[in-house]
Amino acid sequence: MRHFVLSRERFLSNQDTLDIACYRLLIAIETALAVCFHVSAKRLHEVPEEYAGCFSSLERAGLITPDLSIRLQQMARFRNLLVHMYRKIDYGQVYDIIAARLEGLHTFRTAMIELL
Repeated sequence: MRHFVLSRERFLSNQDTLDIACYRLLIAIETALAVCFHVSAKRLHEVPEEYAGCFSSLERAGLITPDLSIRLQQMARFRNLLVHMYRKIDYGQVYDIIAARLEGLHTFRTAMIELL
């Protein structure tokens, strides 16, 4: 697990840092979604109608755990906020995700590497 180097205060005080962090978080979530949709189409022969639903499909098929599914569904919903409601982004929440909740993406990556 990586440790976040910037303090919350320093992170929140620099708009460039906030913009870069949001963009990179968005790319990480989008990548997980792309893999999810690929696996869902190839393995399950279905294409979920919504982003969070993709992870639910993998959970129902027993490809990821319920706990991981919930964490990834939360990420998918946060992705929607980053893309569609950027003026309402809580940068403190972005910090919290980067500092403590990226493990779900790492766990998903490992599970999909083993699957593919």
